[in-house]
Amino acid sequence: MNLSLDGFLSGPNCELDWHFERWSADMGQVLEQELGKAGSILMGRKTWQAMSAYWPSKVADPCCPREDISFAMLIHNHSKFVYSNKLKKAGWNNSSILKGDLESAIQSLKNTGDDKSIIVYGSGQLVQALISLNLVDEFQLWIHPLILGKGKPLFNGNEQAGLRLMGSKFFTSGVILLRYER
Repeated sequence: MNLSLDGFLSGPNCELDWHFERWSADMGQVLEQELGKAGSILMGRKTWQAMSAYWPSKVADPCCPREDISFAMLIHNHSKFVYSNKLKKAGWNNSSILKGDLESAIQSLKNTGDDKSIIVYGSGQLVQALISLNLVDEFQLWIHPLILGKGKPLFNGNEQAGLRLMGSKFFTSGVILLRYER
């Protein structure tokens, strides 16, 4: 989860420009490694729609940076689940829709027999719901060196949990990845 130093996922109008300005090749390598360890990707509808509009065309885009093409191929072929009660069709390769009760949907996804992790991209509202249902085992927080002052927070103030630091990594852009386990 990309966060500003003051804990925001995005600006008040979902602005993400600050995130892209600080993205670096070494961050992309780590993200690709993390995706390689995951069994599936979980997203909310808005994130899934944005990513499904962007990444599929990058696989064959000769102007796309090489490291982005590698990630595009990996994400394109990965199992993707979009949690949505509104979406009718998931046309992106290897995508499926999860509907209904969130806790039941996640438990059924976890019980597929795959011991690999489920990674969540973006999807602030979905992550907040997962946190409130105590369904998040690990937080990977990519802390960007800026203060937004206002925006959409990851934590809405109703959560309380003790976490254990599992690791940290510093990037050339000044971003720090913190990995916490519940």
